[in-house]
Amino acid sequence: MEMQPLKSAEGGESDEKEKKKRVHGSKKEKSVLQGKLTKLAVQIGKAGLLMSAITVIILVLYFAIDNFVLQKQPWLPECTPIYVQYFVKFFIIGVTVLVVAVPEGLPLAVTISLAYSVKKMMKDNNLVRHLDACETMGNATAICSDKTGTLTTNRMTAVQCYMGDVHYREIPDPGALSPKLLDLLVNSISLNSAYTTKILPPDKEGGLPKQVGNKTECGLLGLVLDLKRDYQPIRNQIPEEKLYKVYTFNSSRKSMSTVIKLSDGNFRMYSKGASEIVLKKCNHILNEVGEARVFRPRDKDEMVKKVIEPMACEGLRTICVAYRDFSGDPEPNWDDETNILNNLTAICVVGIEDPVRPEVPDAILKCQRAGITVRMVTGDNINTARAIAIKCGIIHPGEDFLCIDGKEFNRRIRNEKGEVEQERMDKVWPKLRVLARSSPTDKHTLVKGIIDSTIADQRQVVAVTGDGTNDGPALKKADVGFAMGIAGTDVAKEASDIILTDDNFSSIVKAVMWGRNVYDSISKFLQFQLTVNVVAVIVAFTGACITQDSPLKAVQMLWVNLIMDTFASLALATEPPTESLLMRKPYGRNKPLISSTMTKNILGHGVFQLIIIFTLLFVGEKIFDIDSGRNAPLNSPPSEHYTIIFNTFVMMQLFNEINARKIHGERNVFDGIFKNPIFCSIVFGTFAMQIVIVQFGGKPFSCQPLNLEKWMWCVFLGLGELVWGQVISTIPNSRLRFLRRAGQLTRKDELPEEDANEDNEEIDHAERELRRGQILWFRGLNRIQTQIDVVNTFKSGTSFQGAGALRRQSSTTSQTQDIRVVNAFRSSLYEGLEKPDPRSSIHNFMTHPEFRIEDSTPNIPLIDDTDDDSARRRKYSSQPSSPNKNNNAIDSGINLTIDTSKSAASSSPASPLHSLETSL
Repeated sequence: MEMQPLKSAEGGESDEKEKKKRVHGSKKEKSVLQGKLTKLAVQIGKAGLLMSAITVIILVLYFAIDNFVLQKQPWLPECTPIYVQYFVKFFIIGVTVLVVAVPEGLPLAVTISLAYSVKKMMKDNNLVRHLDACETMGNATAICSDKTGTLTTNRMTAVQCYMGDVHYREIPDPGALSPKLLDLLVNSISLNSAYTTKILPPDKEGGLPKQVGNKTECGLLGLVLDLKRDYQPIRNQIPEEKLYKVYTFNSSRKSMSTVIKLSDGNFRMYSKGASEIVLKKCNHILNEVGEARVFRPRDKDEMVKKVIEPMACEGLRTICVAYRDFSGDPEPNWDDETNILNNLTAICVVGIEDPVRPEVPDAILKCQRAGITVRMVTGDNINTARAIAIKCGIIHPGEDFLCIDGKEFNRRIRNEKGEVEQERMDKVWPKLRVLARSSPTDKHTLVKGIIDSTIADQRQVVAVTGDGTNDGPALKKADVGFAMGIAGTDVAKEASDIILTDDNFSSIVKAVMWGRNVYDSISKFLQFQLTVNVVAVIVAFTGACITQDSPLKAVQMLWVNLIMDTFASLALATEPPTESLLMRKPYGRNKPLISSTMTKNILGHGVFQLIIIFTLLFVGEKIFDIDSGRNAPLNSPPSEHYTIIFNTFVMMQLFNEINARKIHGERNVFDGIFKNPIFCSIVFGTFAMQIVIVQFGGKPFSCQPLNLEKWMWCVFLGLGELVWGQVISTIPNSRLRFLRRAGQLTRKDELPEEDANEDNEEIDHAERELRRGQILWFRGLNRIQTQIDVVNTFKSGTSFQGAGALRRQSSTTSQTQDIRVVNAFRSSLYEGLEKPDPRSSIHNFMTHPEFRIEDSTPNIPLIDDTDDDSARRRKYSSQPSSPNKNNNAIDSGINLTIDTSKSAASSSPASPLHSLETSL
């Protein structure tokens, strides 16, 4: 665990800065859609508030001036209730305008769209753990994918082998091999593999055998079966508990070894692993009769060129199987791994095929068409990885791309000190397509480098796949982390955002499609809602100013609000995705939420609806030969005139909802409409409810029943929306450059300052006190540490003549007690602290290219060397002094910090900040 050091002994301003820094660091960055919607909602909210305030002010002023100035009516006490009713009516109209203007259905639409998508994605083998990951995936610009199991079928089959100085292109007949060689090979594979790895009979007759456990080991066990031998009797003869020693496989060792005790008391070790790594440790190889011959460096190079590289270029994973005999007297030191895993005798090299999934090349082509760069990050041989990448379509011959291994990758991105430099990383990642022989740390470094890069106009949105425990940091760092549901560990699944239940790359493409569909669904809803907003607000505002009454009454407005918020969000947010979503580039962080095409549709349909509504408002009574509803008294019954306006307005919204299904200028708005039964049922359900409200709503809804002819006119005017939509589609966007695009995020907006302030405000008083208490713990611990440092340094480093064994014993006991005390303080301190964000620290503690941390005890800095006071103490304490003086200094309570590990200071950049363990 990494701790943020204090900047000064007394705290002060630097403590506050550190506190703010921690808040900023721990804050999770908003998703693209969240950021854009927040900005847009603020813009719409301000406009709605302004319009509602102006509406109320104008209504009140108009009433006051008309009655008390122009008509010169006195304020009569008996008329006060009537005036109050008017003012309440004006206030209700203002509130109604505000309610209609503010898009409170926006969060509902987002939630419905995400929840609906998550449910549907389960059928596409995507188990979404975090809702916003679904939407973020739609903006992905890069995917860093594993090879085994994701791009390939993860069904290993041995297809070639080299044994007895012969390269067999097919599995040989057992009769052609030496019995001694065959026995060694079968025993080595059977015993030196997990006993849980098995090959079972197929579930269905005529099917392939079922592979259980590690797939590479299954491939080797399959080789044993192909050689007409059985591994199970050998395992029964030497059960797992009788294995003398096992060196398990890990990412640094790249091999697995098992030691068994022979009947004569000697030992035999079987080993298998990556061919180029195991062959380096071999100095003998078995010939055609099963006898060991010398294996010189020249022979190794020849084997690499003539056997391993040709296999790897065909996309085969090469595994070397070897063994070594040890004398039982004396027994070897099994902990000395370097000497034990050496001087091996090679038995054979096996080429294992893991075929590419048939659907993967097409899925990768879709990604590339959609503007997403796919990179393969694998632990396999560079030649194997390149061959698979070509088969998948990740790289194409003749393109300018980069295929490198982990060692070369680190050499290119690190400086002389072994630290990652972003400038160096920016020269590598744009062309990088295959990273072979990579460690989990390499994957994390790559993801961090791509995300932190500023060479592109927009920040890259990176998705990563992982299955191992060590992939956790990379999965956490990525914008979207995909864990393997079948092969993945619990740690990887916990760190991920989405779990692929079938471990298939094509499922990631479906996640991209659903992510983009979420974004488009929100845009469809916005296009529809903002059209209703603009029209309803202008009608209410203009009508109120001219006629002193809103043509759309408060209850009617709330019904319209229900249509355009709840029902529309449900209808438009549940549109299924189509393949056309993958035919365009990602929107990116800087693209506005409301595009110029959407703005054109909003304003175009708004103008059409306003013309119709105002025509009906001012000349509707003449067209339909009915009584006018304008300037009606305060409590007059509902008019047929205003009912036609309300009904026509709702009909136009219903048909405009069909127009809103397309936001990129498509002409066929009915395309795929019946694939969404929710949409159809909501449109027909709203139409039926409208009939009930108009015909039977009466006074509560301010409606007068209409006859069939008037109903047909209302529906006809609503249908005009569909025709007008085709007219709008013919207008080119190039002529509408003046349209302002809303909801656009700039680079500055990606981490807005006010968000950090909001976070500060959201921290309650108790949490502030907790953090303040943590700082006090720091200060107290600083003082305890410096004093114990001095005491223990003198106890261990200062020798007095005449001091006996008793004194040394008491010193050791005292040291042990001191360690317990400080450990108790530290454990209580760390329990309450948040885990610091690893993003800024991964390169600091992994500065050595090989990433080996020799000391298992974490070096936790508790005192910062930038502290003036402590620096002054170090200067003082470094001067030579006598034991008596030092004892006096301790007695008088002076804090001294003595640097006792000069060698550590020279080896690590963080060494001036010594932890308590280093001092002891």
